[in-house]
Amino acid sequence: MRVLGLETSCDETGVAVFDTDRGLLSHRLYSQIAVHAEYGGVVPELASRDHVRKTLPLIKEALAEAELTVQDLDAVAYTSGPGLVGALLVGACAGRSLAWSLGIPAVGVHHMEGHLLAPMLEDNPPAFPFIALLVSGGHTQLVQVDGIGEYTLLGESLDDAAGEAFDKAAKMMGLPYPGGPALSALAATGDDQRFRFPRPMTDRPGLDFSFSGLKTFTRTTILQQAVDGVLADSDKADIAAGFEAAVVDTLTIKCKRALKQTGIQRLIIAGGVGANKRLRAQLKEAVESLGGEVCYPRLEFCTDNGAMIAFAGAQRLLAGESADLAVSVVPRWPMTELNAPGAG
Repeated sequence: MRVLGLETSCDETGVAVFDTDRGLLSHRLYSQIAVHAEYGGVVPELASRDHVRKTLPLIKEALAEAELTVQDLDAVAYTSGPGLVGALLVGACAGRSLAWSLGIPAVGVHHMEGHLLAPMLEDNPPAFPFIALLVSGGHTQLVQVDGIGEYTLLGESLDDAAGEAFDKAAKMMGLPYPGGPALSALAATGDDQRFRFPRPMTDRPGLDFSFSGLKTFTRTTILQQAVDGVLADSDKADIAAGFEAAVVDTLTIKCKRALKQTGIQRLIIAGGVGANKRLRAQLKEAVESLGGEVCYPRLEFCTDNGAMIAFAGAQRLLAGESADLAVSVVPRWPMTELNAPGAG
């Protein structure tokens, strides 16, 4: 089965073709960073308009790379939630309309299920069961995965997601958009011991997260160190390093706790923050010290992409799932509401 996957949940347009026999045949990705940079964050209306401009050209490019035409497709998968409603509607309308015109099935895919299954695109995919740390701009969750569609939420952020905290801390320091990668790059030049940031909710039982306090600590530290409202470059680097260390330590502590609590020895990391070098290195060391293993998708599949949507959609299409003719998106959609493929 050859499946076209469309991802338009936020500020990246992703298109891919996945073959259930041959694997990933092509993928194309367009990032809207330049569009939103002057505003310091995603502007939903601009995001939707850019998806309208880019989706069809990227479909043509992905099909050309796969050496296919639209008539060679067997199904279409598109992100139907969660995400920005206007952006989601662009991909859903394009995907459902294309499938209808070709007389082939279409299926809506949960965005976070796509991230969760992204490591399955690798040559040596992780075996079930495993613990997944879903860590992105909008979500920070620990999920026990016993199979596709068999998910148990173990813990989640009670306020900001880790990626949101990165971006907001970066904005406080005047770093360019997108803030998370800029903060991490600056942190690599700083002293992470100079400012001792708290490790929130690690001194109590449980697997939930909270990152809002780190923002407050960041703002307070900036105000204390700034001279006439100006923060020295060395101070800025040290604050960035301390902030990143606190987030990574917190995620590591919770991941270790989840592995011990469940007895599962396999951890996968998915989502944009999963590209963070410090997080990857620290989790690898921590999990291997417990006799476990860590699996990641390749860096290009940490951020939003069409390949993960094509793969996740293919699993549900193979089980006989498909969407009706109505175009429906779900901006807020807990992943725990998903069923195993074919289960309803």
